[in-house]
Amino acid sequence: MRTRYSWCVRVSRIGVVGGGTMATGIVEACALAGYEVVVRTRSEAANRSVKVALERHLRRRLVRGEIDEERYDATAALVRVTTEIEELYDRHLVIESVVEDIDVKRHLFGQLDRILIEGAIIATNTSTLPVMALAASTQRPELVLGLHFFNPVASLRLVEVVRSLVVAPEVLETGIDFVRTLDKEPVVVNDEAGFVVNALLFPYLNAAVRLLERGVAAKEDIDRAMQLGCNYPMGPLALLDLVGLDVAVAILGRLYEETGDPAMLAAPTLRRMREAGQLGRKSGRGFYDYGSRG
Repeated sequence: MRTRYSWCVRVSRIGVVGGGTMATGIVEACALAGYEVVVRTRSEAANRSVKVALERHLRRRLVRGEIDEERYDATAALVRVTTEIEELYDRHLVIESVVEDIDVKRHLFGQLDRILIEGAIIATNTSTLPVMALAASTQRPELVLGLHFFNPVASLRLVEVVRSLVVAPEVLETGIDFVRTLDKEPVVVNDEAGFVVNALLFPYLNAAVRLLERGVAAKEDIDRAMQLGCNYPMGPLALLDLVGLDVAVAILGRLYEETGDPAMLAAPTLRRMREAGQLGRKSGRGFYDYGSRG
């Protein structure tokens, strides 16, 4: 028997809300897969930033021989940017990737719910916030799911497909199928704080900072130990610098709020470095020195 969601298996029009690194990576992945994408940001400056970043990423692929000139032009032509949220009205699937603030996301989901066509799916790229809380901000909670991409989107193939308590099975399957069309690997997870990756990763990163605080080893040796002993591509302190110490503290805070697990309490050093503006690579200094970012 056909359902009201059966058309979703033929998703072709994608919307992305956000103008940051993650949003741009998602846009690139969708356009490379042949989807028509409308990107909504909050300013013309953000629109220009998305265009420049997308062009730079595609040009890099062209130089590497991953795409040819014809595909470069075709991919770029599939993307349109706007500051008007109403221009997303006819999208089959809209993926939000805005700031990790529950109130901001709830407001956005309410707006999308009012303007999108009937049957359109709304997905969140949140890493820790409850998908159910966002779904409850709409009149279509069964059409809301999580699609958690990883940074950098271009090279990391995992996408956590987050199943809320009320998402329709057909919608979940549509999300899984969509991820596969991007040449990425879907892993279905339940709607719990941190899902799988962050629930395991951030206590580990936090533990590394606590080892440093206790003087168990120098930062370089902690990182080298995990690289050589566990075959990790990057040590935990260098990875924290890449993620951003402000992001790490926020994620640990949300994990602790939901679980009450003391292992999720951000180490004092993390909190102090955040307060000092030592956020890692993006600020030029974290556990390691990356030079000025001014």
